[in-house]
This record gives sequence, C-alpha cells and structure tokens, in this order.
Amino acid sequence: MDVEQQQGTWTQLSLFEEEEGSVRPGASGKGGTGPAAFEEWQASTASNRERALTGDLMERVCERENLNRAYKRVKANKGAPGIDGMTVGELYGWLKGHKEELVGALLEGSYGPRPVLGKEIDKPGGGKRRLGIPTVVDRLVQQAIHQVLEGIVDPTFSESSYGFRRGRNAHQAVKQAAEYVAEGRGVVVDIDLEKYFDRVNHDMLMARLARYVSDKRLLRIVRRFLEAGMMWEGVCVERYEGTPQGGPLSPLLANLLLDDLDKELERRGHRFCRYADDCNIYVRTQKAGERVMGSVTRFLEGNLRLRVNREKSAVAAVQERQFLGYRILPGGRLTIAPRSLKRARERIRQITQRNRGISLEQMIGELNSYLTGWVTYFRYAACRSHLQRLDEWIRRKLRCVRLKQRKRAKPIADFLQNLGVPEWNAWILALSGKGWWRKAGAPQAQQAMSIAWFRAQGLVSLSERYAELQP
Repeated sequence: MDVEQQQGTWTQLSLFEEEEGSVRPGASGKGGTGPAAFEEWQASTASNRERALTGDLMERVCERENLNRAYKRVKANKGAPGIDGMTVGELYGWLKGHKEELVGALLEGSYGPRPVLGKEIDKPGGGKRRLGIPTVVDRLVQQAIHQVLEGIVDPTFSESSYGFRRGRNAHQAVKQAAEYVAEGRGVVVDIDLEKYFDRVNHDMLMARLARYVSDKRLLRIVRRFLEAGMMWEGVCVERYEGTPQGGPLSPLLANLLLDDLDKELERRGHRFCRYADDCNIYVRTQKAGERVMGSVTRFLEGNLRLRVNREKSAVAAVQERQFLGYRILPGGRLTIAPRSLKRARERIRQITQRNRGISLEQMIGELNSYLTGWVTYFRYAACRSHLQRLDEWIRRKLRCVRLKQRKRAKPIADFLQNLGVPEWNAWILALSGKGWWRKAGAPQAQQAMSIAWFRAQGLVSLSERYAELQP
C-alpha cells in the first residue's frame, strides 16, 4: 500500500469510525463537550493520522527514487571501505546482484548491519576523535533512512540549531551569536559535552525517535545500527552507548537527542546557538551565566544522561572564548580565534616541510587547496593584518624550501642570478654559512622570489583572496 492510498484509507477511518478510547466532540465522557473538547479531539485525531503515516516508512526508504538518491550521495562522498574492504566503486556491481535481497531484508525488518571499522583521527584542539566507518552497503542503507527521517524530524528542530542541517551552516550560527553580543549580551555560557557521540544513551535516543516513527521495522534497524559492534585492532568490541561519527545517520540522531536541550532553553527564554554538540548561551552578566551553567548542567546530566566537560566548559566574557573558530568581540565584531590561527600555521608547516621530497609546484598546489578553503571560511572576520603577516610567513617558508632544493652554492647562485640578482650579491648568499631559514629572509632571496614571482607560480595570496570575498 503506497502512502497516498494509506492516507486516504486512514482519512475514511478517522471520519467514519470511532477510534478505541477516543471521545467524539459532543459525546459524554471524560473529554467533555464544547469548543475546547472539539479542538482537543481534532488535535488527537490529527496526531493519530500523522503517526499512521509514519507506519510505512520502510516502504518509503525502499522507493527506487530514494535508493537512487542515496547511492549517488554515498558515491559522491567517497570515503574509506568498512571491515569488508568493499570500496564505493565496487558498490554498483554488488547492488546489481543483491538489490532484491537488500530491499527484501529492509521491508521485512530483518536487515542486520555489519560492525563498523574503528579509527582514530587527531582533533583540531588536541586529543583523538574516534570514528566508526560502516561498510558501503550500510552507508547506503543509513543514507536512505536519513533522507526519509530528515523530512519528518528536521522541521521540528529549533531555529537556534545549525549543525548538520540542510540549508544551515556554521556562518549562520556565528552571525546569530554576534547579533546576540551586539544586543548587549557580553557573557557566554560555553558548554562542552564530553565525548558526546560516544556517550549517547541508546534507550533515550530510541524513545525520542519513537515520538515521530511508528514503523517498528525501521526502529529495529536503527537500533541495530546503534548497537553494531566496532572492529578495533582486530577485535570486535560490543557497544552499549554512543552513535559513532562516520555514518550518515549519526548527525541526525545526535540532533534529535539534543533537541530536548534546545526546547528547554527556548522554554526558559535564553538566547543561544548550538552547532552539533557545541552550545553557547549568551547572557548579560557573569552571575546570570553561572546560574545558567549550573541549571543546564543539571538538565543535561539528569535528563539526557550526558556528561558536561567541566574543564573545557566556562562562563566568560565573549572575547575570551571562541565559537566555531571565530572570536566575537564586544559589539558583535568577528575576528579569527587565536587557536584557529595556530592550527593554520601548524598545517602550513606540515605542507611546507623541507624534507618531503616533492616539487615546489606540488607543494604550492597543496597549499592552495588548504588556504582557499581556510580563508573562505573566515571571510566574515576582520583579519586583514593577520592575513598579510601570514602571507609573508608562507612566502618565506617557500623560499626556504626552494633554496634547500638547490642544495649547493653554485646552483643557488645560478638560480638567484637567473631571477635578476647581481652575480656578486648572489654569491654572497650562496656562500653564506647561515641556516636555510635565515637565508630565506635575506634581501637577495626576497628580490629573486618576489611577490610577483610567487604569483607567477600560482600561489594563492590570503589577503588578496580575502579582499575578493568581501561584499
């Protein structure tokens, strides 16, 4: 039975047949009579009708158009293989021989996911983040389920939630936060959840999903995804909590649980911005902030069974904290957070290491790929002077690489002379006993490898790119 047929049948039932336990308007009983009772009855039947429509979600998951969209999305995202070693490129061939079997298992509710492949990556702020990489077939199923669930649950989410939602992004969150600060809320309650994706309680999460979904087949399969083991260093570890990052469903489920926090903050009248597990609440005084921190911590740990990281959470003036890489100054002005600049320098150092054994052309290509995305993300920050200094430092790093690639005195002197440095001056630098970094800062190196020379090599200028991005 397709969705339209089921909707029509349910409409007839709700109109002409009395639901067990329901009270029609005008009937005697606990529901009472009159306009209030009629509105209550209408809301009840509308809720029942909506719930009935969520009873055939697995049919919607398995619709050809939905599965095709999911396949295209998984293919576009690429990603590493799971524990079975199947790559995204091999998925099409597998589906040609097993699609009927896959759809049948989904419709029966018997589909069972494979364990995820555990992997750790470095977190930008230090420490490790644990990922769980599903097999490509499981990623396809998760994506197909995500596409159906998103249309049901996402419209109910808070306007102050920005992470992992279609049509919403980090820039919108930062701009909204800056508006709150500009209104005079100069103190931020910065709440950090300790290992949020690893600590989600499965029972609480499934209870919230059941508010929207009555299809028991889909609920069973989502639960199996949550409880799928993790292959870690050759051993399959059982999981009783958490929704590990790496699969398409995890961000949506994470937002579903934290929507309770959003609704509680809205009920209390707070001004806040949440991006995934990063939540900032803006208040006017330190005393109010400390009071909010205490009450919200009790709510998170008591009602949602999540753990607040007290070392990383704080109540402070907005300029002392960062939000999504930006620093917000009093008045709502945006700059780049010092930690963001530090991480950028660390990444640039990695790319420009002198012992990598790659050509300068390849190194510049890697730099351009990173720098273009980085400056585009920070285009709303007032940071022109920072970018100019960063440009100068990058050019010196590359001069250092190029001189070292010439190795000996004569090749260095020839290189400098070919770029317009007088012979005697070129030899002074080439025969110098200084280290490569000091040589790269010498006037001869700057004359030879000038800004125009780097522009000819194709190097992106952060300050110039930033100027182009300004309205």
